[in-house]
Amino acid sequence: MALILSALVVLVAAVSLSLGAAAVSPGDVLAALVGQADRLTQFVILELRLPRLLAAVLVGGCLGLSGALFQSVVRNPLASPDIIGITSSASATGAIALVWFGLSGLALSGVVLAGTLVAALLIYLLAWRRGISGYRFVLIGIGFAALTAGLVSYVLTRADLTDVQRALVWITGSLNNIDTVALIVLAASAAVLVPAALLLGRPLSALGLGDDVAAATGVRVERTRLVVVFVGVALAAVAVATAGPVAFVALVGAPIARRLVGRGSLALVSSALVGALVLVVSDVVAQFAVPGVSFPVGVVTGIVGAPYLIWLLIRTNRTGLGG
Repeated sequence: MALILSALVVLVAAVSLSLGAAAVSPGDVLAALVGQADRLTQFVILELRLPRLLAAVLVGGCLGLSGALFQSVVRNPLASPDIIGITSSASATGAIALVWFGLSGLALSGVVLAGTLVAALLIYLLAWRRGISGYRFVLIGIGFAALTAGLVSYVLTRADLTDVQRALVWITGSLNNIDTVALIVLAASAAVLVPAALLLGRPLSALGLGDDVAAATGVRVERTRLVVVFVGVALAAVAVATAGPVAFVALVGAPIARRLVGRGSLALVSSALVGALVLVVSDVVAQFAVPGVSFPVGVVTGIVGAPYLIWLLIRTNRTGLGG
């Protein structure tokens, strides 16, 4: 199934590179990628479209993997960075860095990562009561998200109109203006964090059986939880620093992957691939669904993800899931 998802990502990526005001055939796309096309085609593919596509794949993969880590460690389908205040904390940190300090690129990525880690630590400590309960973690995260949303509103109301417009596009989640430095930082971070997340597959599977069973198999429960939360937060933070807090990708990636392959390390890989696929498809829709208009990709993911969240809340309430 991971191979099928990978093939779908490649297929949609090829479509994404072909579409645009200057349409390019699949053969010319391939020629540009191997350096055999004319200068104009290579410029369009390599300079304009490929960085955006790579950002979509990496951001979607990081968000999908981050959601899988949180949902697995808390054993709650609502424990997504979107819901529990992680991406909203990144939004608040990023809005302050953008509007008040004019940061971008590497500096913005570093500030967003640091601020998000601090917020995640606060959420974890507030949720701790001789262990972590899924619902308590989610509810405290929702409260923290509301607090940071208020902070974002305050920052925007005190900013100049130009800064507000720039910050609003970033907060919505957009791939329209990919910064080369931020993309390099994202790729380097993903090269470290994705393998680290995949190595957590076995202890996460043990935690899914309960703390006592996990401890009996040699898993250090709380230390493993802290490591998982740290990696999940870092994945979400570097993704948000590049494209803004793109909504609901982290929420939907893991449930789809678990339905396809079950749990374990393979589910983590599939969650990353589903996240990448969702974001690339959403970006294609955002760019070309309405002729002459390009939406921030977060608008599309929000339209798709909001009904899923409502359905998930209703299902969770009826069945009592979540721990």
